[in-house]
Amino acid sequence: MKLSEQWLREWVNPDWDTQTLAEALSLAGLEVDDLSPIAPKFSGVFIAEVIQVEKHPDAEKLNITKVDIGSGELLQIVCGAPNVKPGIKVPCAVVGAILPGDFKIKKAKLRGVASMGMLCSGEELGLEQDYDGLKLLPLDAPVGVDIRDYLQLNDVMIDVDLTPNRADCLSVEGLAREVALISGLSFSTPYPQQEVSVHGECSQTIEVHDSQACPKYLGCIVEGYRASAQTPDWMVRRLERSGVRPISLTVDITNYVMLELGQPMHAFDADKLSGTLQVRYAQAGEQLVTLDDKKLNLNQQTLVIADDSGAIALAGIMGGLATSVTDSTQRLFFECAHFSPLAIVGKARQYGLHTDSSHRFERGVDPKLPERALNRAMQLLTDIAGGQVSKWVVCVDQDAIAEPAELVLRRARLHKLLGAQIEDNFVTDLLLRLGCEVRENEQGWLVTAPSYRFDMQIEVDLIEEVARVYGYNNLPDSQVGMPLNLKPLPESEQDTHLLRQAMLQRGYHEVITYSFVEEQALQKLSPEIPYVLLQNPISEDMRAMRTSLFPGLLQSLSYNQKRQQSRVRIFETGLMFSLEENEIQQTAVIGGLIAGEVHPLGWANDNRKVDFFDLKGDVENLLAMSHLHGRVHFSATQSPEFHPGQCAAIMYGDRRIGIMGQLHPQWQKPFGVNGAVFMFQIFLDSLLTLQVPKVTGVSKFPEVQRDLAFVIKRDVAVQTLVEHVKQVESTLLKEIQVFDVYQGQGVANSDKSVALSLKIQHQDRTLQDEEVEQLTQKIIEHVKSTLAAELR
Repeated sequence: MKLSEQWLREWVNPDWDTQTLAEALSLAGLEVDDLSPIAPKFSGVFIAEVIQVEKHPDAEKLNITKVDIGSGELLQIVCGAPNVKPGIKVPCAVVGAILPGDFKIKKAKLRGVASMGMLCSGEELGLEQDYDGLKLLPLDAPVGVDIRDYLQLNDVMIDVDLTPNRADCLSVEGLAREVALISGLSFSTPYPQQEVSVHGECSQTIEVHDSQACPKYLGCIVEGYRASAQTPDWMVRRLERSGVRPISLTVDITNYVMLELGQPMHAFDADKLSGTLQVRYAQAGEQLVTLDDKKLNLNQQTLVIADDSGAIALAGIMGGLATSVTDSTQRLFFECAHFSPLAIVGKARQYGLHTDSSHRFERGVDPKLPERALNRAMQLLTDIAGGQVSKWVVCVDQDAIAEPAELVLRRARLHKLLGAQIEDNFVTDLLLRLGCEVRENEQGWLVTAPSYRFDMQIEVDLIEEVARVYGYNNLPDSQVGMPLNLKPLPESEQDTHLLRQAMLQRGYHEVITYSFVEEQALQKLSPEIPYVLLQNPISEDMRAMRTSLFPGLLQSLSYNQKRQQSRVRIFETGLMFSLEENEIQQTAVIGGLIAGEVHPLGWANDNRKVDFFDLKGDVENLLAMSHLHGRVHFSATQSPEFHPGQCAAIMYGDRRIGIMGQLHPQWQKPFGVNGAVFMFQIFLDSLLTLQVPKVTGVSKFPEVQRDLAFVIKRDVAVQTLVEHVKQVESTLLKEIQVFDVYQGQGVANSDKSVALSLKIQHQDRTLQDEEVEQLTQKIIEHVKSTLAAELR
C-alpha cells in the first residue's frame, strides 16, 4: 500500500517527523518498506510568467526572455528551450538557487548577454524524465510562489507492507485510524460528510441472484455532467503518489475513493446497458472482453455482472470493454457492492489477472462501506463536473452479511500471555479507540469488533491488539522454558542435516527455490514425466509443480551469473511431484549443480573449468556417507535435459536412484545460463540409510598383491569389469584398485587395457601360494567368460 504522507496527515497529524511515523507504524505491525521523497532537494525556484521573448543576436537556438517572478522587476534570462513563448508560466531558478545535484545558479553571460537565472524543465528539477522543454504550469498558477509549495513537493511516499489479515488498512482512512490509535490523537474525516442531492428515480434496475456471494449491491445514474471535465491536479498528484496512473475523470474518481476509503467501485456507460443488471454466476460458454482487451472464456464458478446481452464485467475484479466509459459517454451508472471474499478469491488468478479491486475483495471489505463510498464518489463527481444524481437502487440481504464477532477478553488470560499487568483503564480505552463496543465484567471485557476488523475472531486477536499498542518493547523480559524431546535416530539412519553439511564443506551453497515452476520448463527438461498443474497459480510462470529440482537450480544459476558470479556451486533438498495413475506422488531428493572454474580465483591454483568428473567426485562423496558406499555403479544413459554422452544413471542394483551429467547445450539459452553446467539429483531415501559398522580385527598376516591387466572392449565400462571381479566368491579378496587405463599401440582400436591391483589376505593365517594362484586364475576365467576379457 503506497500513499502520500501529506494525504495521511490530512486525516491525522501527530507531532512526529516522517522517520518517527514510519517506525511507529512498523512497531505496530504495519511494516513500512520504503520512504521515498516525491522530489529531490532544491531551493530558490519560483513560478514565473514569461513576458517577452526575443532571438539571441549571436546564437540561433537561444532566446532572450523577460520574466516576472512577482518581485516588481522583470528578470532577463537567456533560454534555449524550444517551447518558450510569451504568456506561459514556468519554474524559474533565480540567482542563488540550488538545483538537484548541488548545482548553484549564478549570474552568467551567454554569448555576451547577461542571464539572471534559469527557466527549468521537469527533468532539471528531478520531477520528470524524457521531456525536452520547459515544465509548463497551469495559466492560473500564482506568480512568485515557491514551486515546492505550489506542487506540494515536500511530501514523502510511504510504502507499507501489509499482512493479508489487515485488509482494513488498504486505504488512507484505515492507516489514519491506526496512526490515531498508536499516537493517541483523535481521528476525523477531513471533508464534510453531507448527503449528495438526488433527483428522480434511477432508471436502471438490478437483480442479485446469489445474495451469499453479493449481499449488497448499490447503484445510481448520473447525467448532465460535463464529459470534458478534467481530473483536478490535486487528485492526479495523490493518485500518482499512490502508484495509480490517472486515466479519465470517472475512472480516477473510482480509484481515488478506493484509495481513500478502501471500497472498489466501477462505472458503466449507462446507455450501453440493456435490460436489468444482474449479479449472477457465468453461464456455460459465456465470454467476456475485459477493459484491457483480453478475451476470457468464463467458467460457471465465476461471479459476473451481466445484462440482457450477457456478462459485462467480472464481479469485483474488472469491467468489460463493451460497457466501458468513453469520451462520448453522456450517462453513467455507478455501482458499489459488497462481495463475499469466498466468491472472489482465486478467480482473478484463474484468468491471469490481479487488480487493486480483487486484491481488496479477496481479503475482505467493510460491509458498511458501500453507502459511504458511493456518496463520496458522487460528491466528488458533482463538485468537479456537475450533473444530476438519481436516487439509488439498492439490493441488500442483511442476513447474508457477516455479523461482527463478539469476543470475551479475560483479564487473567491477557496478563498470562503478555507477562505484564496492564491497567484495566488502558485496555478499555484501547478497545474503544479500536472502534469496538466494550462491556466490562468480573472476568474482563465483552467485546464486539467493528465491522471493518473482520480479522478479530478469537480472544488472542484482542490480546495481540493490546500487545502491539501497549508496545512490544514495553513488555517485560522473561525467560521462556520449553521441554524438548529429542527424537531418537537409529544407528542405521542419518539426518539430512549431515548431507547438507557435507555439501557445504565441499564449497556448495544451499538454495531454496519454489516448488512451482514454469510449465514450459518441465516440458523442455522432463517431457516424459506427468506433472501437476495448479488451478490458482500465483502467476503464469509458476503454474506447474516441479518434477525435478533442475528448473529451480538453473533459475538460481542464471540469477547469479547475471550478477557476475562466474563460479557457482549450489544444492537443494526438497520434494518433487509427479502424477501416477492420477495420484500425486511426492519424492524427497537432493540435487545440485556446478558451473565455472574448479577453484576460486587465486594465484596458487592452475585453474580450469569444471567437468563431469568433478561432479562425479562430489556425488561419490555423498554416496560414501550412506550404505551405498561401494555398492552403486554409474551407467551411461540419455535424458532430455542432459548432453548426449555426458549423462550417467546412478544405479543401485537394478534400481536407478539418481542421475547426473552435463546440461544439454540447447537449454542454455532458454534458461539464461552460460557455459557448461553439470547437475545431479539423487533420491534422499537412498542416502539416509547407513551401513552399520561391523568390527573385525586387523589381520597380522602378510597381504599379497597381484596386478592384472585385462583387455576389454572400449564400450565396456571399467566399473563393469570391477563388478565382475567382485562376483567371484572369496573371503580372501579384500580390495580392488584400478591403477591404469590404456588405449594405444599394442591394443586394438576397438579395445582398451584396464590394470587392476588385487589385495589378497587371510584373517587368521598366512596364505599359501597355491591359494593365491587359484583365486587369481578363478578371476581371470570368470571375466573371460562373462566379458570376453583377455589377460594382457
